[in-house]
Amino acid sequence: MALLHGFTRTSRVRGRSTGPAPAVLVALPADDEVLLDAPDDMLGPALVGAADGDHVPAADLLAATRRTGAWEHRDRYVRRLARFAHARPEWLDAWRALAPHDPDGLLVDAQRAVDRAWGSPARAELLREVSPLITAAARSDGRDPVPWRIALDHARGARAGHTYFEELWEAAVRRAPHHYGCHVAALRYLASSWHGSHRECFDFADLAAQDAPRDALTQALPLRAAFGYLTDGCGPEVPRERVEAAADRAVALSARLPAGRCWPAELRNLLVYVLVRLERWQDALEQLRLTGPYATSFPWDRDAEDPLGRFLEVRQAVRAAVVSGAPAAGTNASLRTSERPRDEQGGRVRFGDH
Repeated sequence: MALLHGFTRTSRVRGRSTGPAPAVLVALPADDEVLLDAPDDMLGPALVGAADGDHVPAADLLAATRRTGAWEHRDRYVRRLARFAHARPEWLDAWRALAPHDPDGLLVDAQRAVDRAWGSPARAELLREVSPLITAAARSDGRDPVPWRIALDHARGARAGHTYFEELWEAAVRRAPHHYGCHVAALRYLASSWHGSHRECFDFADLAAQDAPRDALTQALPLRAAFGYLTDGCGPEVPRERVEAAADRAVALSARLPAGRCWPAELRNLLVYVLVRLERWQDALEQLRLTGPYATSFPWDRDAEDPLGRFLEVRQAVRAAVVSGAPAAGTNASLRTSERPRDEQGGRVRFGDH
């Protein structure tokens, strides 16, 4: 498949590794202490300011990420700020009116526009109208990969052809060869273009992870491929060993990241989901310990209308399984493909998780 070759890069092979074996019994935060999608100490003041109609804290935050090249944090902050602006637009509209060429305001506005169009039945047509805004954001700072991540998501939603997508991909990796958001966008494009071709998605994810620095979030890309496979239920079977290896790599990455912090929480929540599907209860409990009080909507909103409630339910079941040595009845069945996400193939798609 020619498209896959356009995404691969020279890689060096690393051996599999896993984190330390977790204790059987660990202390976890009480249910009423668990927070859903909590902002970190940097994003929190920006959201408070936006709620008061003041865009300056958000502008200062994003300017700092651009100045320091903190692209992964910048991508997270842009997503969250755009989601907030979808419901409370006044602060962003004022920012754009005061500084129409500001690269950070342009970027949040581009993300908001893509989010707004994504849930519409006329998605492809509406996304085409967003193209000039994304182009302006990309041109405003030639170093920044985040506009290119937005462009990659936009191209998938607009059903762009492979040649155009590969051009965007090459532009993105020139700016940041291991940017996690761009790699996730490419993986999703592969999955939607070749529905059921999970082995090709694993190939892409494995090569990207092997080539990434040891502590880069792109190390977790095979975990995203595993999640896609486990929640899809179509296409040729992928050997369990390959899914296990993806989980092992993510476990090793998680062990190198700080415990009890907001920003690794989505990785760890997703890892818990996959580990539960693999019935690796003690490993799942260790990830619950490391994530602390931080639950994230993804991936739990793929199975339930109440993602926090679902997270707490799974957490309780994991603890019970570790203590008893056997899963609680129904724990894994409710994470099966009967409620799988289907994205472009139809079914429930959550706002902001396209």
